[in-house]
Amino acid sequence: MHNISITDLDREKNIQIIDVREKYEYDNGSITNINIPMGEILKSTDRIDKLKKVVVFCQTGRRASAVAHILRTKYNFKNIVNLTGGYQAYLNYKLN
Repeated sequence: MHNISITDLDREKNIQIIDVREKYEYDNGSITNINIPMGEILKSTDRIDKLKKVVVFCQTGRRASAVAHILRTKYNFKNIVNLTGGYQAYLNYKLN
């Protein structure tokens, strides 16, 4: 499974969540205190937990999906999943 829904994320325990949006997007609100923008994440793999499930997200899920794919295929991270719908899905979930 390479994706996780916001409802499934809400039930997860002991995970790491990484916001891969740009700092100005992150500064407008996030669901985590870890921000590693897409352009910096490949230089920051030491900050990614290798033992926990790691959920990456962006605004809509497109950038994070690409990040997750690269981390899985080129860097051999088997624990990376993308948050389907990204931060927008989170906001919609919290509003309902």
